[in-house]
Amino acid sequence: MDELSIDRENMVLFQIKNRDIKDERILRAMLSIPRHEFVPESAQRIAYGDHPIRIDQGQTISQPYIVALMTELLKVKRHHKVLEVGTGSGYQAAILAELAKEVYTLERFPKLAESAQRVLKELGYQNIHVLVADGTLGYPPAAPYDRIIVTAAAPKVPDSLLDQLGPAGRLVIPVGSRHRQNLEVWDHKEDKFKKSVNVPVVFVPLVGEEGWQE
Repeated sequence: MDELSIDRENMVLFQIKNRDIKDERILRAMLSIPRHEFVPESAQRIAYGDHPIRIDQGQTISQPYIVALMTELLKVKRHHKVLEVGTGSGYQAAILAELAKEVYTLERFPKLAESAQRVLKELGYQNIHVLVADGTLGYPPAAPYDRIIVTAAAPKVPDSLLDQLGPAGRLVIPVGSRHRQNLEVWDHKEDKFKKSVNVPVVFVPLVGEEGWQE
């Protein structure tokens, strides 16, 4: 077994499983996906560390535990159609694709979208649609979605995303200031939305029409 594979096993055991992430499907996905393929070559040796990693365009690939936590909170099932806002490196989209039927992922930076699409294609994913778009507005052509996950910090939950959340749908999003947020979980039940707050986090700002301005 090579060094990166050992690092990946250690990541799953010590950073994810030992921090009480219990969903075996998520653990298997994170064990199988080569996270180092999604980071700059200069950062591959630290790809499995317990920290976020800066990628292009001032963006980051989130700390592995946060990726696992948000994915577990999302409660994805095999038949679900998922919308991801903020493709970034493409790593989160790969995990979602292992769990769901179909994934739509939106990225405002064309360069990041192209890079993510290339890596995902090389890894053989055929159920991921990478689109360049203002993620705060969602992607109406494929709506409604069973699950929506936002991987950047919003000042409030975009109305467009709530509008595109299907019956019994769930949205996970960091909401707060530009420098500190809380993970919020929104459930769509009987034409109403119920919010619960999870843990404090720090994400890059969600920029767009219904997010932060440039």
